[in-house]
Amino acid sequence: MDWWSKLTIFSKSLIAISVASVVGVSAYYFSPGLLVSESKKLLKMELSTDEVNNVTKSEELPLPSESVSSKVAGSPLIKIGGYAWNAQSAIIVANGGPKTTSGSQMEAQGVNLEIIRQDWLSELRNLQLKFIEEFDKGASHPKEGIFAVMIMGDGVPFYLSSVQQAINDKYGKNKYHLQVIGAIGLSYGEDKLIGPASWKKNPKELKGALISAVIGDGDWVTAVNYAFLNGINVNPDPSTYDADALNIIASANDDYIESAKELIKSQKENWTIPLKEVVKGKLTGKTINKKIDGCATWTPGDKMVFDALDGFTDIISTKEFNNQMAATVIAVREWSDKNRDSVKKILTATYISSNQMKQYDSWRKRASKAVASTFNMENADYWYTMFKGKSGEKNGVKFSMGGSRVFNLSDAKQYYGIKDGVNRYLAVYNQVSTYLKELNPAGFNQNVKTIVPFDEAVNLSYITDISGIESGTAYNANYTKEAKDVIASGEWNINFETGRAVLRPEAIDVIESIYNLVIQAENTKLELVGHTDNVGNSGANFSLSQARAESVKTYLIKKGIPSKRFQKVDGKGDEMPIADNSTSSGKAKNRRVVITLLK
Repeated sequence: MDWWSKLTIFSKSLIAISVASVVGVSAYYFSPGLLVSESKKLLKMELSTDEVNNVTKSEELPLPSESVSSKVAGSPLIKIGGYAWNAQSAIIVANGGPKTTSGSQMEAQGVNLEIIRQDWLSELRNLQLKFIEEFDKGASHPKEGIFAVMIMGDGVPFYLSSVQQAINDKYGKNKYHLQVIGAIGLSYGEDKLIGPASWKKNPKELKGALISAVIGDGDWVTAVNYAFLNGINVNPDPSTYDADALNIIASANDDYIESAKELIKSQKENWTIPLKEVVKGKLTGKTINKKIDGCATWTPGDKMVFDALDGFTDIISTKEFNNQMAATVIAVREWSDKNRDSVKKILTATYISSNQMKQYDSWRKRASKAVASTFNMENADYWYTMFKGKSGEKNGVKFSMGGSRVFNLSDAKQYYGIKDGVNRYLAVYNQVSTYLKELNPAGFNQNVKTIVPFDEAVNLSYITDISGIESGTAYNANYTKEAKDVIASGEWNINFETGRAVLRPEAIDVIESIYNLVIQAENTKLELVGHTDNVGNSGANFSLSQARAESVKTYLIKKGIPSKRFQKVDGKGDEMPIADNSTSSGKAKNRRVVITLLK
């Protein structure tokens, strides 16, 4: 099976939104070389160890029953779709299961909600487009499709921008829009890159590896983050193979379960993928039949891999990148505007139930039962265990499975910066948007005219308008203790005025990226060390390097990074070159600021 035949309608639509684009991409595949691009190394996404996790004390509420509610049966049915994903536990227990049950918080709000499990991203897209189609014909409460999807927040720029393009092509620009209306949970280890245990010990072994993932989705982002974190190029073309980069193919049906299955099949049956060899962006004319070495997936995909294969483990997950992947609701804006009260009530019921889950084990157990019935997969004990996260060991190789969080109203307000002014999701959205622009996965830039800007993509008014429930106080990271363990260290080439510590205009984009990444690593402390080339006096270079590190610190503090996060700011002058100072390119590499994150 080649890469093109494995792609679904959604993946193909991302490569080619229109029929003409499909023809163009087909021509590319059969006439290779037209869109081949060089593997890329981008600014690094640093690790995150903070957690947005507030608990507002409240009285224990009665648990929802398992009987479908008769009280809301006469109310219009509202449908929402999502993956089988534990981070959605709060909205599911708020509903009592796939349909609103008696005694549930959704019933208390007067909402008649149906939650539809759909693991294929392509079908989530199609269901949302069906909803818009019926709404466009005059249906006030469309019976077909879903008004909203629940997916990973880091996958939103890819999903929202590509589907918005399809909507614009069909109905014209500015008639219908998709918008994020809030987050309801957070992956906390569940989503991960899986591979041989040796990758964890030596990340450089990712070079030349091939993994299966839903391209553009949150797990793809996790894999890309890890590659860039370790200075490894990423091959942006799923039809080619670059031995000097991490290579990623699109899993069948845009399904994270298929990502796991394809890894297992390749490892156990020697199943290979034919890929055109590329070196520095140039096709060699050779075809490489490559086994799949790893995958990006989440529970229960991780358990499937660890049950089936020896020597595999979770390489990196959202327990490290734990501000990365919020369970995010994307709704049809025009319908939501007309039904604002219903949308607010759905979020209100969810946040009330989330706060109950945070405090009471009875609610966590009831949520697990509701999740099992909604997903029609496994049992309550399984989902209860996986919500907390589980460690295992097989033939001496340790691994972790599961791990999720739910958001109450205080969490949501903190995550979006409503409470403390630090918009964590903005940092994620901007970073992933950069990945899409620079990596151009599956011809994204050629076929999606623009990435929807954050201010248009996210509507926080539903969250800010919620009243009558406790919001709590924002979580604050503790920076009083000395940090000793290095989480990550990256070298940044930042342009300053010649011989001065004044940032040049072109340096601002780099500093803004650093800010985004530091926000991701909110609970870490920072060390900044400046370096220069060997031009000029060594003593002057030492002072200059320290002044430049201080300049970066000053900029970040003005952006809102607490000064107490900076554990050390130092300069090494020209003492520690990383390249040849006899060449201009080497000197440019030596003029750098090293930023280290510690915990």
